Amino acid sequence: MNRRRKVYEGKAKILYEGPEPGTLIQHFKDDATAFNNKKHDKIEGKGVLNNRISEYLFQKLGEIGVPTHFIKRLNMREQLIREVEIIPLEVVVRNVAAGSLATRLGIDEGTALPRSIVEFYYKNDQLGDPMVTEEHITAFGWATPQEIDDVMSLALRVNDFLSGLFLGVGIRLVDFKCEFGRLWENEQMRIVLADEISPDCCRLWDIETQNKLDKDRFRRDMGGLVEAYQEVARRLGLHVDNPPRARTGPVLVRSK
Repeated sequence: MNRRRKVYEGKAKILYEGPEPGTLIQHFKDDATAFNNKKHDKIEGKGVLNNRISEYLFQKLGEIGVPTHFIKRLNMREQLIREVEIIPLEVVVRNVAAGSLATRLGIDEGTALPRSIVEFYYKNDQLGDPMVTEEHITAFGWATPQEIDDVMSLALRVNDFLSGLFLGVGIRLVDFKCEFGRLWENEQMRIVLADEISPDCCRLWDIETQNKLDKDRFRRDMGGLVEAYQEVARRLGLHVDNPPRARTGPVLVRSK
């Protein structure tokens, strides 16, 4: 892999040129970051788990007709994906008050929202990924009104499907972040789901115990991140080949 040309490196993934034009190889790192990289660590095994979980969720979404960049998983840490033009927005879908929403609006964490809420954040680490409105998005040319409609429609469709999927294994989908890109095929463009969907970008709570099974375990110094991700994979019926255990932090005790 070192002989391949690196196209882009982010906080949690590296993109390399793919074997064919229009493809990329997405490599999942073990880096854990929070608060726009102000908090950073390496947690062994996290990348392996995220790769496997994201592969499974993208495959399931593809089966119901959600267009994605995913082609196939190559190995424990890498996926083959279609090259897309990423729309510079983080799209957050919220079902339950948590994180910044609870803080901003003074709502108790865990309060069910009247309906699912879609938020947009401009992807810019130096600016702290500020929240933006549809007016900002169209005024600055980040996306057209039709693209915004497509993104919102797909995001809510993903939310509906994943909420039911996780509910079936005793997990509450509190919120999640996703990204979208423009896929060009024969001079035709369509909006597709890109990036990843994993416990790194979702808030996942055990329905009975409210145990957090996501990256909040890292953000809030709770420990047990790899064990939590392993529990998500186990409930989804995924076999992950013994990723190394985390170096530090308490072990998450499974509820019975």
